[in-house]
Amino acid sequence: MLLELRNLSVSYGKAVALENVSLRIDEGEFVAVLGPNGAGKSTLLKAISRSQPSTGTLTLRGQSLQGLPAHAVVGQGICHCPEGRRLFPELTVLKNLMLGAYLRRDASAVATDLKTVYSLFPILQERAEQVVSTLSGGQQQMVAIGRALMGKPSLLLLDEPSVGIAHRLKIEIFDAIKRIQQGGCAILMAEQDAQSALRIADRVYVLEHGQVGREGTSAELGADDYIRQAYLGVG
Repeated sequence: MLLELRNLSVSYGKAVALENVSLRIDEGEFVAVLGPNGAGKSTLLKAISRSQPSTGTLTLRGQSLQGLPAHAVVGQGICHCPEGRRLFPELTVLKNLMLGAYLRRDASAVATDLKTVYSLFPILQERAEQVVSTLSGGQQQMVAIGRALMGKPSLLLLDEPSVGIAHRLKIEIFDAIKRIQQGGCAILMAEQDAQSALRIADRVYVLEHGQVGREGTSAELGADDYIRQAYLGVG
């Protein structure tokens, strides 16, 4: 098992965002987290990357992550691509990508990983010296995913990668995400586009009101009447 959460809880003051959430991710597995706005999806990813304090058990390959600062979690192989991308808009594409490798000292491997990012998103190589703020929303999302990959993760956390992106680029990005998994990287993706998530993920957890309401394989949840009605718009 790569990552395990047991009874993970997060509160913002008196407001409970996550309550006793338990889930697991195996090596190389693609897990999606579905749920409406406010369900706690972003908070879950922040708790895993340690950018948000939490209680409960959080382990990576059996070792506790609780108490570690966020940069140390990156060093353990968990890289977080946050909602809203959080890029440096006045820096170039290349400089944004290289910031993802700031903890690394293996220059030749960093160069190899940059080539991998460019193979996933060829437009980024074409625009390597272009300022990020001049890119489209979809291209900026590619930069954000590429930056996370430059940290050489064994687990990639993706928060709403399809939000505000044209349909054509959304398909391209989801196809690239699947290729990232096929390259051996485990993925935990929070996503509102249930149809796309069920198409590419191995397993799915559904968060509702800060708790896990349903879980199962993509095939199982795709056939679940409640999921079909609530998330797929199918009667």
